[in-house]
Amino acid sequence: MNNFIFENGTKVIFGKGCVKEYLSCFLKHYGNNVMLAYGGGSIKKNGIYDEIMGVLEKDGKTIVEFNGIMANPTYAKVTEGAKLARENQVDVILAVGGGSVMDCSKAISMAAKYDGDLWSDYWAKPGIIDFEPVPLCVIVTVSGTGSEMNGGAVITNEELKVKTGRDYPKCNPKLALLDPTYTFSVPVKQMVSGGFDSLSHIMEIYFSAPDEPNVSDDIAEALMRGVIRDLRAAIKNPKDYTARSNLMWEAVMAENRIIKLGKKTDFECHMMEHQLGAFTDCNHGAGLAVLHPVYYRHIYKEGIAKFKRFAMEVWGISGNGRADEEIALAGIDALEKFISEIGLPNKLRDLGVDEKTDLKAVADSCTCVQGAYKAMTHEEIHEIFKECY
Repeated sequence: MNNFIFENGTKVIFGKGCVKEYLSCFLKHYGNNVMLAYGGGSIKKNGIYDEIMGVLEKDGKTIVEFNGIMANPTYAKVTEGAKLARENQVDVILAVGGGSVMDCSKAISMAAKYDGDLWSDYWAKPGIIDFEPVPLCVIVTVSGTGSEMNGGAVITNEELKVKTGRDYPKCNPKLALLDPTYTFSVPVKQMVSGGFDSLSHIMEIYFSAPDEPNVSDDIAEALMRGVIRDLRAAIKNPKDYTARSNLMWEAVMAENRIIKLGKKTDFECHMMEHQLGAFTDCNHGAGLAVLHPVYYRHIYKEGIAKFKRFAMEVWGISGNGRADEEIALAGIDALEKFISEIGLPNKLRDLGVDEKTDLKAVADSCTCVQGAYKAMTHEEIHEIFKECY
């Protein structure tokens, strides 16, 4: 294992009924003014809004609602939320939703307490937070991003056509309430997209140095097998509590920094998908599903031992009498077949990318990460996009 320092400041309460049982206890440690942040309003249709409002009203909280947070939250939306938080002297932000709501709320928690240009100082480049953001509590209704147990937030600057993420430990939610039944009303397509995002996070950590046996890779393999198993079960029965609860915790484990310990990580596919999203607003999980197999066929030779291990340990492919390259490619083929099996697309044109999309401009805007087995160039990223089209 390589050297590392580990810290995670989020308290997680997991299980059926946890919101009604624990939310009030948490909020009593903060002030009276609560910003309730959420997305398009689905929580008003499935009863979650009423349950949360019941707790807040019983405790006599002053509630400031901030809704309409979109699937790819924009910097303009962050600015809008921060203004509302300042005007109402919000003491705590209660984010109810999936990754987009949580990410937007983290950025709002910073912007509400910062007088400068948040984008220039903290998203365009990494910054050092020398102030305390507004405390944040999250209630997860859509699992997949793992945003509930880290300080990461992905924000899109529409003017600059840049979608980028930063992970600031000070933005970790103080509390994450995870009730798997809250995810039951999520459409199957959205559930699958979120599940694949979790799988992508794990793969992008796994396919990086070190390659000698290590605890992080061992856990990652178990998580990948779990996501594959649980997605299959949840597609068959969307109200399978075991499968949905597993998917919820697998998403957290993928991004709570534990499996990143001692790893370089390779998030090139995420960088490519982020920029596709910035130019086209395509679905994140679906975009990753299109990119991963093609990207891996570009890099597997440089990481042949790990790709062979992926094939054998995750997909159960036999290595008897087969060359390492053949085994490695069989693992990528198995991933591609699984993507089709769960109903995700395999071409960019299925995501709304058309001839009007300047794929070269998208490629040129991508970040080339440092931890990958093979260093990408903007030219090779453009080739991958064309192969994916």
